[in-house]
Amino acid sequence: MRQTTVETVVAQARAAQTQFETASQEVVDELIIGLAWAIIEPETNRSLAEQAVLETGLGNVEDKIIKNHRKTLGLLRDLKKATSCGIIREIPEQGLVEIARPVGVVGAVTPSTNPIATPLNKTLNALKGRNAIILAPSPKGEAVCQRVVDLLQNILRRSGHPENLIQKLPTPVSKEATHELMQLVDLIVVTGSQNNVRASYRSGTPAIGVGAGNVSTLIDETADLVSAAKKITASKSFDNATSCSSENSVVIVDEVYEKAVVALEKEGGTMLSAEESQNLQNALWIQGRLNQNLIAKSASDIAKATGLERPEINKLKMLMVEETGTGREHPFSGEKLCPVLTVYRAENFEDACRQIDAIYEFQGKGHSVGLHSQDESRPLKMGLKLPACRVIVNQAHCFATGGSFDNGLPFSLSMGCGTWGGNSISENLNYRHYLNIVRIVRPIPPFEPSLEEIFGEYWTKYGR
Repeated sequence: MRQTTVETVVAQARAAQTQFETASQEVVDELIIGLAWAIIEPETNRSLAEQAVLETGLGNVEDKIIKNHRKTLGLLRDLKKATSCGIIREIPEQGLVEIARPVGVVGAVTPSTNPIATPLNKTLNALKGRNAIILAPSPKGEAVCQRVVDLLQNILRRSGHPENLIQKLPTPVSKEATHELMQLVDLIVVTGSQNNVRASYRSGTPAIGVGAGNVSTLIDETADLVSAAKKITASKSFDNATSCSSENSVVIVDEVYEKAVVALEKEGGTMLSAEESQNLQNALWIQGRLNQNLIAKSASDIAKATGLERPEINKLKMLMVEETGTGREHPFSGEKLCPVLTVYRAENFEDACRQIDAIYEFQGKGHSVGLHSQDESRPLKMGLKLPACRVIVNQAHCFATGGSFDNGLPFSLSMGCGTWGGNSISENLNYRHYLNIVRIVRPIPPFEPSLEEIFGEYWTKYGR
């Protein structure tokens, strides 16, 4: 029977991966450095960023340049000393030796919001484990993703590696081809639409998907309001809020509400009136769906499109709307993918947590939550109470969740959201998820506890 186009691509990937799977750690690490530099070399990075914005209409060039550079540099830092070939850990006292083996061929679904950084991140992680990878980009980001693949294949050829280690589904990438790919590869990693995440789980292939974003951040009465405002504004306006980690709402305790709003406005936000908010809502959602023409546009462009007239319109970094409810009848409580920040007022810290819980019950459960506070007890309280896999403390959220040079999270563009978000992982997707781990198990001196050691305290309390 004649092969489909997707079957041919997968067969090519398998042949290439078979050649690569015995590569040494030194060879793998040198290749990864070369692949990364091919994309973040300054002139190439700028050219790719310009192409991405031109073709997708999402975000802005300067921020994409920064994102491509910093996310890749951070990933290289994480990968530099990581062992992914052969023996990766020995535990003599337990008689265990762990060996890293490839998963095989990875199918990677990537979004139009990050058509350079995300494909590159997944590719470097996959090849760190000596896998082959096939990219299935969003149609909007397909052309620039193809150029990324072409550049990477040039490095493969120059280094003497099979070029089919890195491929993209043939143009035009369709939903049908993507779903066929899901059924043929050994592992699927999905960043992007929840429809694709759910499709990957239904495919029968091991899959790692990430949940929807709708990050909320809490500002309490102890917060450094100037610092909080600077960080929230920087995060919310970066790349026109294309990141799933950008704040979508802020919940401010009553004691500092007015001062916090003033601080946010000083950083480039503007609070809309009830009438202006309604006009924005009418423009931002069409028949219950986000207006594709306003997604990832600048605050000033959105303001102009909605008829907002303010003297500071050309200097705006974000638009702010006050909200009290959550759910479908309150669309501002959901993810907006543009520099629009929803502002809630809470009586106190406990009430703020309750409101965030309600927001996440509508959308964004499992992803992350932010906190600006000087109270050292409150991060733990939020971690124990709220359905979020990361509590980001006193940081710009979109820069922190995917790893930063000033926190301990691994660099990633895919954040697992745990079972709350319908995901199989709750940590940042990283190179270890692209490995099979073999364990050699040797006998050790036995340690078998007595019944008294295990049940003694229970028997004392309740009897036998």
